[in-house]
Amino acid sequence: MNARGAVRAHPRWVTAAISVVGYALVIGTFAGVVPIFPEISRETVLLFSDLIAVINTCALSALLVGYYCIRQGKVRTHRAAMLTAFALIMAFLVVYLWKVGGGFEKRIVIEQGQFLWQYADIVHGAYIAMLAIHILLSVVSVPVVLHAVVLGLTHDPDELPSTSHPTVGKIAVASWTLSLALGVVTYWMLNHMYSWTPMVR
Repeated sequence: MNARGAVRAHPRWVTAAISVVGYALVIGTFAGVVPIFPEISRETVLLFSDLIAVINTCALSALLVGYYCIRQGKVRTHRAAMLTAFALIMAFLVVYLWKVGGGFEKRIVIEQGQFLWQYADIVHGAYIAMLAIHILLSVVSVPVVLHAVVLGLTHDPDELPSTSHPTVGKIAVASWTLSLALGVVTYWMLNHMYSWTPMVR
């Protein structure tokens, strides 16, 4: 049995294994116990923040195109769009972890004179709520997205309707879309609408 056949025979185990590795890498980077990312300057952190927003916006666009295409029965275009979205998310993961591991995270600061500064507590609460949902969906969607991708890569298009791919794919699209959209919104709030300060770990 070749590698594709082995993955095809055990998609859930493969999904679980890749998910565990991904979680370990993210948690290790945040905890500072995976020092694999070179230190970067403040300017590079800012550049990476903008790059992450661009990547996420492109990934969201590809995701929506993929969803539209499968609804239209355009399987090949759907596959290309979804794999593009997945590749972009992998790029996001590298840039984001490098920003965290080699640089720093930011904390929002709402200053007098800024948009709705009179309601700073409400705005701050809304920002934290959106960020929390974005992070939660990012975490829980990992195995769902991976499972959909694994099934898509190991089965022929005419086989997929008989697998869990359609159901898992719908869940993946819903969670992934909302997560990416909230990520872009919180990016604009943090970097362009309000001020920020480096977060001490």
